[in-house]
Amino acid sequence: MAPGRNDPCFCGSSKKYKHCCMDNISKQHTSIFDDITQTVAMSPELSLDELNLVVQHKNTERNNKANADFAGLSPAQMHNWIYAPFSELEGVIINTPVDLSTSPVMCYLALIIDEAMQQGGSFKTTSKGNLPAKLVKQATELLPKFAVAEYSTPVSINEFAGSNEDKFNALHYTRILAIAAGIIYNKSGRLHIKKTAQKQYQTHGLKAFYLPMFEAATTKYNWAYFDSFPDDIDLRDFWVFMLWRVQSHGSIERLIEEVATAFPDLLLQLTPNEYHDSKSLLGLLIESRFINRCLQFWGFISVDPKRFSNGKPIPIKAEMLPLLTKTFQFTI
Repeated sequence: MAPGRNDPCFCGSSKKYKHCCMDNISKQHTSIFDDITQTVAMSPELSLDELNLVVQHKNTERNNKANADFAGLSPAQMHNWIYAPFSELEGVIINTPVDLSTSPVMCYLALIIDEAMQQGGSFKTTSKGNLPAKLVKQATELLPKFAVAEYSTPVSINEFAGSNEDKFNALHYTRILAIAAGIIYNKSGRLHIKKTAQKQYQTHGLKAFYLPMFEAATTKYNWAYFDSFPDDIDLRDFWVFMLWRVQSHGSIERLIEEVATAFPDLLLQLTPNEYHDSKSLLGLLIESRFINRCLQFWGFISVDPKRFSNGKPIPIKAEMLPLLTKTFQFTI
């Protein structure tokens, strides 16, 4: 059944259908109707069944045609990237690299698992339920081996170091993902490694958790967890598209422009203020939630935090790291 004008839009935007996709759908229907009218005028002898075949053909043709607003993707490909389960994504191959030592997330996970395994499968957490200070210190000491160490950042605001888990965002993020991925759980003041996860680790090592952890990062984890933006825009649906684009050209500014062009309704969900218009707000969300606290946490990209030079804004300097291309191969 087609949604009513005042029903929630089927695209999941939480807006009413009349304020979201209705206009786009109407335009598509109008275009198809025009094509059919022309076909009937040229071939009036066609039966109803034959006309239905024409409609099906027109729809298939449109859905598989490259769309400039989608950076050349077809609507069918974009639909797959937005709605398909992690294991059914088309046009992208997701690998598990042999060497995961450059990924902060995976190195922190190894510390957590090793600590638990050494203590029979679990270890005591702090009174607040956080990771113990000993493990936090070990994780902080790993910073020099990661690409982000190239850029000097005060410890007080460094997301890859801290005196406790509450002040160490990348480590806290890792623990959240490990719980979401079903690898660890908290119980009775202790953090436990599930029995099945212990067996996987003993058999396959850290690689066993690479894809489950990343799937949790893109389907279960709340990307707004670390920030305080007033507008709740869920960017997770677009992670494959964003990853494809940033891997293609490495420009954060261009990525923001491409997302705004492909998904203009996102701009309508943002509230401009005296400092930022809708597009710049979208850019802040993409940089915070996708670039900094996804791609950097995983070791896929390294971003220079410097934003100004002589009082003037400068382009965001981003470097694509080897782990990114070893993990994702696009076949578009």
